[in-house]
Amino acid sequence: MAPLESELIDWTVCRATRSALGPNFVRILGYFREDGTVSVSKIEEAMRAKDPVAMVMAAHTLKGEALQFGALRLSVTAETIEMTARACVEHHDTPDELIELVVALRAMFEETLAILEEDASPVVQQRHPQGFGHRFG
Repeated sequence: MAPLESELIDWTVCRATRSALGPNFVRILGYFREDGTVSVSKIEEAMRAKDPVAMVMAAHTLKGEALQFGALRLSVTAETIEMTARACVEHHDTPDELIELVVALRAMFEETLAILEEDASPVVQQRHPQGFGHRFG
């Protein structure tokens, strides 16, 4: 199957994870949907509250989960939020400089997840048969 085109996903990492998880991949992807939605909400809430402490763990969690699926842009964005929030904690500052990243985060997460879920769909896989038994017209 040819991977869906996207600058959001490192398909080499995604395929390695898929191979390692085997039939559990779709279930773990579902956990990523649930956990990622919670993490994004916590980051948004922390931004509204100007609370960098609350932002750190949620961003750290999102970073790691995104990375395991090859969602590099999402992971890098979450890491930037995490590290900047850590610096704000150390300097007793508010995370105001993160507003643009936090505002863009939900759309990036949802787009990334949609691409991963579409790629994992058995219907998409069936449209791109490979290997033994592949029929040519």
